[in-house]
Amino acid sequence: MTRGLIIAAPASGCGKTVVTLGLLRHLVRSGVVTASAKMGPDYIDAGFHAAATGRACINLDVWAMREATLSAAMTTLATSAELVVCEGVMGLFDGADARTGSTADLAAMSGWPVVLIVDAGAQAASAAAVVRGFATHRRDVHVVGVLFNRVGGPGHAAVLRDAMADHLPDVAVLGCLPYAETLRLPERHLGLVQALEHSDLARFLDDAAEFFATHVDTARLCALARPSSAPGAPTTTSPPLPPLGQRIAVADDVAFAFRYPLVTEGWRGAGCELVPFSPLADEPPAEDCDAIYLPGGYPELHAARLAGNRRFLTGLREAAARGAAVFGECGGYMVLGEQLIDAGGEAHAMAGLLPVETSFADRGLHLGYRRVSLASSGPLGPSGAVFRGHEFHFAKVLREGPGQPLFDCADAGGRPLGATGLAAGSVMGSFVHLIDREDAADG
Repeated sequence: MTRGLIIAAPASGCGKTVVTLGLLRHLVRSGVVTASAKMGPDYIDAGFHAAATGRACINLDVWAMREATLSAAMTTLATSAELVVCEGVMGLFDGADARTGSTADLAAMSGWPVVLIVDAGAQAASAAAVVRGFATHRRDVHVVGVLFNRVGGPGHAAVLRDAMADHLPDVAVLGCLPYAETLRLPERHLGLVQALEHSDLARFLDDAAEFFATHVDTARLCALARPSSAPGAPTTTSPPLPPLGQRIAVADDVAFAFRYPLVTEGWRGAGCELVPFSPLADEPPAEDCDAIYLPGGYPELHAARLAGNRRFLTGLREAAARGAAVFGECGGYMVLGEQLIDAGGEAHAMAGLLPVETSFADRGLHLGYRRVSLASSGPLGPSGAVFRGHEFHFAKVLREGPGQPLFDCADAGGRPLGATGLAAGSVMGSFVHLIDREDAADG
């Protein structure tokens, strides 16, 4: 039976992504059939997981996904590997709000044990108190092991191990990892630089695997994994998002890489054909496609190049003119607009299919889960259809409209945020990354 475990931490920045990558790569190199998951709405970490294992990483989201969608995702993981490694999001108990959507909720639902990554760089015996607090905070969450990160040396490691032995002997100390400058990953405004953009990623992953194997008791760690104890909830045959068409052109390059495998594979499972194309390479969507999907990514870093790619932009306009469904999320929405101002303040003309102007020069963080309902009927479904998703961007909207809003929007707590996005004929978009539809009974 497939076993699983969750890699979590007290907070962001403790090193759980690099630790997870080192573990995944080590397991794969050791011949263990390993699948990975990422808790929460994260495309970038999931891309690194895929590079480490050679298979797609599946996002799991206890707030944004229907129970049936989550069950189907976990079934997919369980049937494809002998061990599932899931990386948590933020701190173990951080979620959509103080009560829901955390990695701890996933641990409680799945029954997978938690291995905690604790940054011990600025503490010694006090780290045991941190572990104790996390291990006892919820009875339905089982913290079974700890990895101390950024450990100063053998003396520091000895204090950490002794403190755990004295105060928390039931939680295994699986390793003490020294600080490793060579295992730092470069970052930008939305997190880590994408895996697709690393020229020597395979070497980095192999180095992380060697580092992990040297400093961690990997056999003991893997022995702590357990089969899921989640009840066998019925899975769903309806994809997270309704198919936009029968033959869907999907933008796919470093500027448009933020998409969930469950969404696109859901479309395939519904009988749709997906046809990738690269806007950065000035490729137009195939003329025989009846729908186009522009996922999010980093078009703001490539605005000048995209503005000059006439075949791509003309292909979008011609598709819209013939009535093909054109859907853009976040970065894709920006490209469907009239103008995008880059970080240097230079304006670049985009497709001009929606009355939107955005700026990356005048930035402001927009972050959080979203619950949205369609303002009018269209390719995504009938008026009032509800979806759950996530918003994370720094671009500022200079002008949005006039026009038909795409969604009525609220945050995770149900507080109204007003209209968001736009729809014009068969063209639509917003800054919300949709994760799953919401059944009427879930509302």
